[in-house]
This record gives sequence, structure tokens and C-alpha cells, in this order.
Amino acid sequence: MNEKIISENLKKLRTRKKLTLQDLAEKTGLTKGYLSKVERSQKAPPYSTLTKIAEGLDTEVSTILSNNPPLDDIRICLCRGTEQFSGYDYEILAENKPGKNMEPFIIYPPFEITQAYTHEGEEFIYVMDGQLEFNYDDDIYILNPGDNIYFDAIIPHVGKSLGNKKARLLVIIYFYKRNRPVMNKI
Repeated sequence: MNEKIISENLKKLRTRKKLTLQDLAEKTGLTKGYLSKVERSQKAPPYSTLTKIAEGLDTEVSTILSNNPPLDDIRICLCRGTEQFSGYDYEILAENKPGKNMEPFIIYPPFEITQAYTHEGEEFIYVMDGQLEFNYDDDIYILNPGDNIYFDAIIPHVGKSLGNKKARLLVIIYFYKRNRPVMNKI
């Protein structure tokens, strides 16, 4: 995760929406001091915290992580492999599509588990390469290439790579809360 990009994007998005750090703290339940540290690249927030911040900014996590966050609403987003942002542990897919209900990523989980995560919505994981140990609540699943798992993300979950190379996962997070227009049949 590139902390400088995160901090710059958070500040840009917050100021574009004319929010103070205190306003964002009230919307997210995080402290003003913590948010200030994140904006100054002094604290690297976990994904679950980025989800809270994105919700408070009425945006997507991928917008916060993007090298080029969108300035205007666009209807379609094409990202070629060379345009995707690569962090230490993941690549963002469809990064410039605002208003998404889904957040797609390619994730390379670490070999050690540091903490479990919870967030709103549902999550889908497809193992592309390697082997994954996936912990969901009190259950442990071993997933191999071609295996997938779909779950409610509010339950604590975490995964780690097994073997001698990091697993490569397609992960899609779906959020319920997005207000989307109803599509009419033509």
C-alpha cells in the first residue's frame, strides 16, 4: 500500500467535499487525530478502516488507493493491465469508475496473519494461483487454484498464503448501501 497516495487522495477528496477533519471524524467514528495522521502519512490504515473513511467521503476504497482518482462521474471504466495501481499486496481493478457497488482487486495475501477484518457488504474470493488458508469466524478453509468462497464480510475474516509463493486472488467486495438508479427495461 502506498501511504503517500492514500494520504494525498484522502486530503483531496475531503477538501473537495468541503469537509473538515472533524466532519470526517463524526461521519466515520474515527478520531480527528487519527485521520490527521493518515492524511500526513504517519499512520497506514487497514482495509476495514479505509472502508469507513471511503463511506464517510461517499466514495470507494479504490478511489482512495488510486494513482489517478476520478474528478468527474464517468459511466464506464476500462483499465488495461499497465494502468492498474500495484500496491505491496494488491492491484486495484476498475479504479476510476465512481459510484461502484463492487470493489474488485487482485490480492496477494501475506504468509503471516496479523489481524482479522470486518466490513459491511459481501465478499467473493477466487483463488487464481497458490494456496490460501482462509479463516472465517472460527472456521478454517484451505483453498486451491479454482476454488472460491462467497461470504458476509461483517463476520471476522482473514487469509494467508501457504507454501513457498504468495497466493494470487481475485477479490470482489460488494456494498449494499450505494444508492443506484433503478434501470428500466427498454
